[in-house]
Amino acid sequence: MSEAGIAFHAVRSRGFDRGNPLTLLTSACITVASVIASLALLNRERPDVVIGFGGYVSLPVGLAAVLARVPLVLHEQNSVPGLANKVLSRWARAVGVTYESSLGALVHPGRAVVTGNPVRSAVLEASSARGRASLGLDPDATVVLVFGGSRGAQHLNEAMVRLAPTLVAVPSLQVVHVAGTIEAAEVARRVSAALGEQGDRYRVVDYIDRMGDAIAAADLVVARAGATSIAELTALGRAAILVPYPFATDDHQTGNAHAVARAGGARIVADADLDGPAFDDVVMALVADGPLRAEMAQASAALARRDATERVVALALGSARTRKETR
Repeated sequence: MSEAGIAFHAVRSRGFDRGNPLTLLTSACITVASVIASLALLNRERPDVVIGFGGYVSLPVGLAAVLARVPLVLHEQNSVPGLANKVLSRWARAVGVTYESSLGALVHPGRAVVTGNPVRSAVLEASSARGRASLGLDPDATVVLVFGGSRGAQHLNEAMVRLAPTLVAVPSLQVVHVAGTIEAAEVARRVSAALGEQGDRYRVVDYIDRMGDAIAAADLVVARAGATSIAELTALGRAAILVPYPFATDDHQTGNAHAVARAGGARIVADADLDGPAFDDVVMALVADGPLRAEMAQASAALARRDATERVVALALGSARTRKETR
């Protein structure tokens, strides 16, 4: 944040283990202390509006905003609102949601609007040609991009290593596999051992800085179903195979994935099916069917709200103006 010229103030927060009641007590104590600290911060900074994007840290700041009578605006990325947003939605002036299905989980659904999920400008301006050039890909190849989030996904990595020989047997196919910083070296070693001379058609990397260009360069994406990943996939209109992380809170990644699949932009494979033919069959069927990928890409793009950032900003400005008018 500070690198972007925005002041950063740290607020303590801690989640809790629902199976361990003691952690609920400790996290509650930390939250109370953080509400007091946040009240002091709000009194010092005197903001016109507070915006919360969910997560444990937003709870004390949001509660402080309510106590200080500063307008509170929320945004929910996922299909299933998290605990902080569920609680804070009772007092929020407005709530932006990514999925219409989220509205029923809020205390005051009438105050919520579908804004979509904001996406970085670098993604909105992504270029397929630039992505292929930076990754050393053939301009005419069919490209499969695989990623599991910023830290990778071990089970997805293992499934792709197993499938790698079948994939590179397809003429004019290239794979870019973002395996995460923890596992990339081992995944690369195993892929190299399995593919031999064909290994140059299956590239394993730990991280890609310009992820938007990488997505734009792909014909098919295999990924987890995190909110940001889906927002970027739909903003760029890419066919996808989504493998929801099974231990996400309230299984929200499955809800995220179903929203795209219902529209025709993705196929869903359960994490439990990564080790069997269900995953292999879906991947290879889409690799072989260019027209179907094109239809899915069009359906994915139809879901996008490329102006989501502007919509969320409008909610905040509208609430801030209301406060100024009542001073």
